[in-house]
Amino acid sequence: MAVRLYQYPKCGTCRKAIKWLDDRGVVYEAIDITQRPPSVAELGRLRARSGLPLRRFFNTSGESYRTGNFKVRLETMTDDEALAALAADGKLIKRPLIVTDTHVLVGFDEAEYTRAFA
Repeated sequence: MAVRLYQYPKCGTCRKAIKWLDDRGVVYEAIDITQRPPSVAELGRLRARSGLPLRRFFNTSGESYRTGNFKVRLETMTDDEALAALAADGKLIKRPLIVTDTHVLVGFDEAEYTRAFA
């Protein structure tokens, strides 16, 4: 199974997810989300595959979210505008973002990871 792990090295949640994956011998390609965020097209595909609302892809506790006033701006943004904002600033994206052949996981939830990697 091919696994891409979009992460930010200073993110504690990302470190928890990496430890979880490493402890289970999951092989993954680690990508620094701040250096190489997914493109608008890729984010659109991942959102569609995940079935999650676009809002779930935003790192609502991050500085970029707060300083960009996205809590208010998301109310009137189109999906295309929201995807463009995410692609332009990897710190806006909730992390870790894990992409496998069959799953898109946003954030770290041990039960979700267990199901995805069973």
